[in-house]
Amino acid sequence: MKPSLLLSGLAAALLFSGCQVVPETGRKQLMLVSPAEEARTGLAAFSDIKKSEKISANPAYRAQVERVGKRIADSVMRTPGHQIANAQWEFVVFESEQINAFALPGGKVGVYTGLLKLVASDDELAIVVGHEIAHVTSRHGAERTSQNIAVAGLGLVLAVGMEQQQVTPAKRNQILLAYGLGTTVGVLLPFSRTHESEADRIGLQFAAGAGYDPRAAAAFWRKMSAANKGPKPPPFLSTHPADTDRIAALEALAPQYLSLYQSSRLRYE
Repeated sequence: MKPSLLLSGLAAALLFSGCQVVPETGRKQLMLVSPAEEARTGLAAFSDIKKSEKISANPAYRAQVERVGKRIADSVMRTPGHQIANAQWEFVVFESEQINAFALPGGKVGVYTGLLKLVASDDELAIVVGHEIAHVTSRHGAERTSQNIAVAGLGLVLAVGMEQQQVTPAKRNQILLAYGLGTTVGVLLPFSRTHESEADRIGLQFAAGAGYDPRAAAAFWRKMSAANKGPKPPPFLSTHPADTDRIAALEALAPQYLSLYQSSRLRYE
């Protein structure tokens, strides 16, 4: 089978698989990982992280993350189609200068002190926490694992097929290299960028549903863009959308969630 045909088949399988649908966007996902397996992996990983990384003792940071996190969790559980089954919510602040946060299946959320130094308000922190939890509710991690399984499986089919056809080792290596590059640039990276945009959108909904201002998103990502001054890969080689595109998309989305924000804010006053 020609690599171009194999890539086309892989792209079709990933794009049109009906295993699962993201409720907010209607996008179909290839899903080869069960929710139970995903949750077990997430809970185990979070336990390991707490053992290997220093947990912050800063009371203000911990209070802020708990306050915002619990409201976002409440918003998630009230959003149809996005609940995390058997969630064991936990919000932990880790001592590190990296400007980052993460969420894992099972309701586990970690926020680094470097991020807390950058955010100017609970609204901005809610944007980040909502985004990270949206990755979990949309099962992006399990989808990436499923995609990697599919890519590896089709790569094995390609390798076996070439061996049976007695393709020379040098030619086989060239074709497998082209397949690896093609699947990364043509399939996996575009899906990664889609995941980020999807999490931005759904995360805004979670934040607004928790009574946090969705307009804080664009302001926060401008600061993130300014903080990340290092060289950046071209858009087609990036795991994330370009900063300018991301900010523009968030500015366009925010007004759609203002009414939800205004009605939800009353719940917490």
